Amino acid sequence: MCKLSVNVNKIATIRNARGGDVPNLIHAVKSIENYGSEGITIHPRPDERHIRYKDAIEINEIYSTEFNIEGYPNKQFLDLVNDLNPTQVTLVPDGPDVLTSNAGWDTIANKQMLMDVVGDLKERGMRTSIFIDPEEKYFAPAKEIGTDRIELYTEAFASGFIANKKEAIKPYHEVALICNELGLGINAGHDLDLQNLRYFFLNIPELLEVSIGHALVSDALYFGLENVVNMYKRELRPV
Repeated sequence: MCKLSVNVNKIATIRNARGGDVPNLIHAVKSIENYGSEGITIHPRPDERHIRYKDAIEINEIYSTEFNIEGYPNKQFLDLVNDLNPTQVTLVPDGPDVLTSNAGWDTIANKQMLMDVVGDLKERGMRTSIFIDPEEKYFAPAKEIGTDRIELYTEAFASGFIANKKEAIKPYHEVALICNELGLGINAGHDLDLQNLRYFFLNIPELLEVSIGHALVSDALYFGLENVVNMYKRELRPV
């Protein structure tokens, strides 16, 4: 079964636009879980332009499913996750000036650093995942790093889906088979939506989790949050 983890960054962005507490992030997290999401994802950044570090602490106190915190492994981020001990930590190679995640790790060039960080997080009891592009050369090093899972960066798939979905999914299917052989769990995220999610799910063997935020929150403007959570969950049902 593939779990849906809802990224609530965009809800925090809307709240921050007016400087108050509407929409209330904690109420949204509780509602999303009550509507059937199997996880909550956040990606705090140093400028706190959406999720604030205070939000991470508050969510950690009330979540009832799984809590996935994504981010670049600088001292501030690692201090946060070590204090909170979330279900999963996803390491993403984006610096403070990046608007949104736009590339996966080079697990060859960054192998030792990632090995050190992943080893420390696992010793503290956190499941680990690292964000990776669908290139075969990065996956054997990922296994050597010791991560529990990888997260496939799916922007290229989403961009190519309309023009040629078979070609768009091909590299992802190929590296998923490698992950299965290596014993790496597979997560995925970035630009997955109601149009392309089902096809992705059906073509990625042993997909464990998708993290979706921007598209899901945008769809909720039209269809309502409860409806949309369940619409996305239906896309992840086995055949």
